[in-house]
Amino acid sequence: MGATGSKLEKALGDQFPEGERYFGLENFGNTCYCNSVLQALYFCVPFREQLLEYYGNIKNPGDIEENLLTCLAELFMQISTQKKKTGVIAPKRFVQRVKKENELFRGYMHQDAHEFLNFLLNELVDILEKEANSAKGSKEHSSPSEKIPNGIHVAQANGVRKEPLVTWVHKNFQGILTNETKCLRCETVTARDETFLDLSLDIEQNSSITSCLKNFSSTETLNAEDKFFCDKCCSLQEAQKRMKIKKPPHILVIHLKRFKYMEQLGRYKKLSYRVVFPLELKLTNTMEDADCEYSLFGVVVHVGSGPNHGHYVSLVKSHNHWLFFDDENVEIIDESAVQTSFGSAQEYASNTDHGYILFYESLATNNDH
Repeated sequence: MGATGSKLEKALGDQFPEGERYFGLENFGNTCYCNSVLQALYFCVPFREQLLEYYGNIKNPGDIEENLLTCLAELFMQISTQKKKTGVIAPKRFVQRVKKENELFRGYMHQDAHEFLNFLLNELVDILEKEANSAKGSKEHSSPSEKIPNGIHVAQANGVRKEPLVTWVHKNFQGILTNETKCLRCETVTARDETFLDLSLDIEQNSSITSCLKNFSSTETLNAEDKFFCDKCCSLQEAQKRMKIKKPPHILVIHLKRFKYMEQLGRYKKLSYRVVFPLELKLTNTMEDADCEYSLFGVVVHVGSGPNHGHYVSLVKSHNHWLFFDDENVEIIDESAVQTSFGSAQEYASNTDHGYILFYESLATNNDH
């Protein structure tokens, strides 16, 4: 532990970023899925800052009931306030809380890092929404003006009550997709918006994130038994359907669907396809408006040939340095090392490190990574 720490400090020397901490996380028996995601989230600077600010605003942390949000905030606080610049921390309380909240993560089986990220972000949103609603509830009880019958109806008429709450988790990760369906008979376009915290993309051999995003937004024809019920024609019609990113998020999280269910095998198979992901990404064809530019700052990598075993590590960019986090171990790496996790052009290659979850930050909000 001390050796890695001092080695990393020596490697960075006087380039060690002021106030930054680089700590490995102890593994509690197959908890690498959790550690790799935590490191990517810790180095998602806007998210970390808002989480620590949230924790700082809690008057008496001892008085509030422990939940996943408080455990995560405590862990990030613990890392950021360490006297040493490097070392190892045991995220024991956080891992125990995760297991308590979700039986899926209780065993010692190999878990899916994307499922964990999804569960974590949704759980944080739920906790923040509940807190906001109970705060709103107590305000309403104490406010006499709210007791006027008309007052309540007016609030609903203006849509105040129905507005979904936008938490700071949403502000970082949430984007909006538009699902457009065009009836080929009357040419009416029906658009339906839906929110997302990450994008799951189908992958192909020897492809790139840009081509995967193009496929995600490609036009699909609905015909035969897939016809679309057009409200204007009042009947089933052939239609064209496509998905577009209407509002891109500040932090774009891309999940590459590397685990595919194979009907003939009756099980999942890992796709080791080579999918190139750039350090700078432009969202073009998916957008309704101008281009949106992103910079890569985190990659959760799945190491191993199959879906039910293997290991997770993460590559993280912090203050223009790339770091490799493998549970307790933290090393500085060259930027070119990121390319080793693109995948393999051949089916059976010796390198089984494959980029699985990518974290991009919008350059409009880039916070000195």
